[in-house]
Amino acid sequence: MTEEANIREISRRTGLARNTVKKSLRAGDEDPRYARRASSSRSDPFADKLSTWLSIEATKSRKQWRTLLQLHTVQNLTFETAIHI
Repeated sequence: MTEEANIREISRRTGLARNTVKKSLRAGDEDPRYARRASSSRSDPFADKLSTWLSIEATKSRKQWRTLLQLHTVQNLTFETAIHI
C-alpha cells in the first residue's frame, strides 16, 4: 500500500480489520500472514441454469415471466433455499 493511505482505507481495500492493519504496520510486515479462504456457494451447482433463466427472463415482457410452478422446479433439483415456495 502507499505511504499516504490511512489505516481505515487500507482496511477497506484489504478486507482486514483495522486492528489487524495497525498490528501489521507496527510489525513492519508487508503482507498479512494468512489469506482469506475461498468459500463456495450453495447455488454454484445451479448457477448456469439460473443465469440462463435470468437472461431469458430479461427479454420477456412481465406477463411472460416464469410462473411459480416453473420456479418450483429449481427446488426439485435439490436446491436448498432459505425461503420455501
